[in-house]
Amino acid sequence: MSVALPWVVSPNPEVSNCFGFFESVREGNMVLDSSRSTARDRNLMCIARLKNGRKQRWNCSSLYADLRYSCLGGSELENGDKFPVLSSMVANPAAVSSSEQKVYDVVLKQAALVKKQLGSSTGDVDVKPDILLPGTLSEAYDRCGEVCAEYAKTFYLGTLLMTPERRRAIWAIYVWCRRTDELVDGPNASHITPTALERWESRLEDLFQGRPFDMLDAALSDTVAKFPVDIQPFKDMIEGMRMDLIKSRYKNFDELYLYCYYVAGTVGLMSVPVMGIAPESQATAESIYNAALALGIANQLTNILRDVGEDARRGRIYLPQDELAQAGLSDDDIFAGKVTDKWRKFMKNQIKRARMFFDEAEKGVTELSSASRWPVWASLLLYRQILDEIEANDYNNFTKRAYVSKPKKILALPISYTKSLVRPSRTSSPVAKP
Repeated sequence: MSVALPWVVSPNPEVSNCFGFFESVREGNMVLDSSRSTARDRNLMCIARLKNGRKQRWNCSSLYADLRYSCLGGSELENGDKFPVLSSMVANPAAVSSSEQKVYDVVLKQAALVKKQLGSSTGDVDVKPDILLPGTLSEAYDRCGEVCAEYAKTFYLGTLLMTPERRRAIWAIYVWCRRTDELVDGPNASHITPTALERWESRLEDLFQGRPFDMLDAALSDTVAKFPVDIQPFKDMIEGMRMDLIKSRYKNFDELYLYCYYVAGTVGLMSVPVMGIAPESQATAESIYNAALALGIANQLTNILRDVGEDARRGRIYLPQDELAQAGLSDDDIFAGKVTDKWRKFMKNQIKRARMFFDEAEKGVTELSSASRWPVWASLLLYRQILDEIEANDYNNFTKRAYVSKPKKILALPISYTKSLVRPSRTSSPVAKP
């Protein structure tokens, strides 16, 4: 299943070997395939073959409650029913599901780290001054940038507006997420065991302690030392990989929501401290994190809806089983791959929910630092258009892959740039500080 790297994602995933070689992981033992690698590549990489194909992974704490099924009081379904409304659109400790509470706790922790950095000032997060990097570390960051440029072109262009230290940090996070995702969705996925993931997590802990395993780890180790980034979202992403090893069905949206958090929402929590919050923003840190998580959920749900046929051919169904049953559909209907009126009605409701998450995400983009808004807006607008393409294909996501054409991508760049110029409102808003 393709993983959506929310604010760090290419809207047109493709399977490809981006480094010219890959590393097998068999029972936790790292074995390099050097047949197609250069000496420089072997020095830089551990797990190199990264593809743009797993489902987007992201999520938003208790915003899930309303967007899970409803928005501002309940949204009508095609058959006249209503999605149950569970709670508010932002993190809220009251009236939440177990999955929602779990994510909410993480959101609070991450927001507290940013608040600690901000202190009593209203300025942006303090970043250690940019210095001349040692040759190997500089080369590692450059390699991360090359990966981002090749596999997330639109986002990469936007990162060029960021300060050098923020730009490099985002590249380092991007590459770590892609390497992690590749463990269970890459060419050597059949050799990956829970033990291998445990070793990957141990390696993560080492790099957070300043003991990187390879050069790309060193780039991330340097990043987490400079920014208020916590290890928990990284561990949670690995937990999402564990789920992919053992789980191929989701009983309800509560289960799917937690999966989306693990594989995509985590990226938002990793990225916000690096992206930075605009000094003039009146929004709370929690609300900005929630908006970031909402974008991840929206992206991941979009990936799920886009790749229904592809996932079914691998024996996986990332759709809520209870909602399928309510629509009169079953796993057999998914495997048959036939577009029916029941399927169209079901898909309309799934797309409606994804768009609600996109709507919520938009509230937080403006609150980011000015240099960080453009790549986020570009990602949001392009991924949202995939939903339009699914509709244009008459909801045939069994045999037709919805994608955004190159002309539409090009058109999205000036539009997203214009949106990025809008500054945070100084008046009260749904995400304003109390």
